[in-house]
Amino acid sequence: MKINLLVTGKTTDPHFAAGIEDYAGRIRHYLAFDINVIPELRNTKHLTKEQQKEKEADLLLKAFQPGDYIVLLDEHGREFRSVEFAAWMQKKMSAAPKRLVFVVGGPYGFSPRIYQAGHEKISLSRMTFSHQMIRLVFAEQIYRAMTIINHEPYHHE
Repeated sequence: MKINLLVTGKTTDPHFAAGIEDYAGRIRHYLAFDINVIPELRNTKHLTKEQQKEKEADLLLKAFQPGDYIVLLDEHGREFRSVEFAAWMQKKMSAAPKRLVFVVGGPYGFSPRIYQAGHEKISLSRMTFSHQMIRLVFAEQIYRAMTIINHEPYHHE
């Protein structure tokens, strides 16, 4: 199985980018992992929030492949403790979807079309994080899940 983190816009903060790449490298010791970037929309000054979400949806939908299991990172999604997330990941990996795709949307969230395309929603916290920061936090959680699944001494409970 392959895990894909699909994000909108580049990670511009060099500290976050370095941390994300560090965790991505660690994750790749366990399984195939890619981060794909959907270009950030340009000239959005005259677009409503809904129009921006729809334009982002067009780009996100093109990135999905048949057989993908799509998980939206969304503030209204299911929350997990790290051990629970690891168990969830293990179950998904056993189900053997072609790709497990986690999606971080743009600044205004997802359009209804993306909610329809998604199979599940996960929330990392009730708090709001920047779209730049959530990439680092989530990459760390994927790595943590892999160490829990493999009984390695990274997570302490």
